[in-house]
Amino acid sequence: MSPSMDKSRPERAVRHRAESVAPFNTTSHRPPKVHGPLQKATSVRVMGQRMAVMAGAIAVLLGVASAAQAAEQAISSESSVQQASDASPATTEASPGQALPPEAAPEPPATETPAPAAPAAPPAAAEAPPAAPAAPAPEPAAAAPAPAAPPAPPTPVAVDDPAAAKAYAASRLASYGWGQDQMQSLSILWEKESNWRTTAVNASSGAYGIVQSLPASKMATIAPDWETNFRTQIEWGLNYIKERYGSPANALGFHYANNWY
Repeated sequence: MSPSMDKSRPERAVRHRAESVAPFNTTSHRPPKVHGPLQKATSVRVMGQRMAVMAGAIAVLLGVASAAQAAEQAISSESSVQQASDASPATTEASPGQALPPEAAPEPPATETPAPAAPAAPPAAAEAPPAAPAAPAPEPAAAAPAPAAPPAPPTPVAVDDPAAAKAYAASRLASYGWGQDQMQSLSILWEKESNWRTTAVNASSGAYGIVQSLPASKMATIAPDWETNFRTQIEWGLNYIKERYGSPANALGFHYANNWY
């Protein structure tokens, strides 16, 4: 076979394949002008057909198998476009020459009234300065030592002093209304009773002191120291003579008669 004959075969095959694809172009026609979604769907359909034609031409160049596959893809794309156009809402379709109703103007967004701002919080009170540390508590003062108990008074000691006793008795006669002449009778009377001893005791009766008081505790009416103080004993004896006999001389006369007074 000559090379010229071999070159004519591809051209014949290409022409044959082009003729098999030609029916896609024979059905193309100018669609009526429509407005809105129909016009868009028609444009998409036309575009799909054009893409199918282009795919067929490319398939011729690439081979029969590739051309068939490309044709199937083009038909599938056209079917998808057709289904998409059929799914458009009927309300958006309009007959040729019918004007679509104007779209409603969007309502202006409602303005929200801003909420009143919360009142500003009052400024925090200034923190008080830290308190000064408390002064340490003073240590308790040491307890003052208890005052020493006063020394006990010495136990009075009875002193037998006849001369001092007689001198004191003589000095007290005037206070009872007597003269010094009564001192002689008084000196003899108490000499017989006790010899002017402060601690003289009568063993049989219990009479005590210079004046031989019976009981001895009677002399406590003058002072509590009647046991040791001759002055207390003399004061009690002079008062007794004054009330009972009137004078030391009368007391001595009774003693002479009774041996007691």
